[in-house]
Parts: sequence; C-alpha cells; structure tokens
Amino acid sequence: MILYRCRTPTNWLCRCGTVARRLRKEGVEFDEVRVPQRRKQRVEILDLTGQDWVPVLVDGEEVIHDSHRILEYLASR
Repeated sequence: MILYRCRTPTNWLCRCGTVARRLRKEGVEFDEVRVPQRRKQRVEILDLTGQDWVPVLVDGEEVIHDSHRILEYLASR
C-alpha cells in the first residue's frame, strides 16, 4: 500500500495523520509519500484521482481518496 499525504510532520494535526495512525494500529505495511504543500504541484495525485487533495491510499489497483472513505475501506478489509 502507498499513502500519499501532506507534509505535516506529526500524525496529530491532519486527516492524513489519522489514516497513518489507523494503518499502523492495524499492522498494515505501507509506504508514505509526502506530497508538495502547493496543490498545483501535486501532479501525481491529480493523475491518480482527478483532484488534488490528500490523503490518497493506493492498494494494488484500488485508489481511495478522502480520509473517511479510506477509514471505511480499511475497516471492511
């Protein structure tokens, strides 16, 4: 799995951190990719989802964006 997230240095200030904490709590192995702060520079996110917001979770062929959807996806796995 790959988690695309913001550059916030802690897991307690943003929704990206909420997703990262849940992944770690469930023992899921994942790579983190910190995306540029400026949304205009998030070309990879735009290519994956058609929008420029993070977090985005990529699990094989599945691409899930929006922290609430990601948490629901993890709960259903």
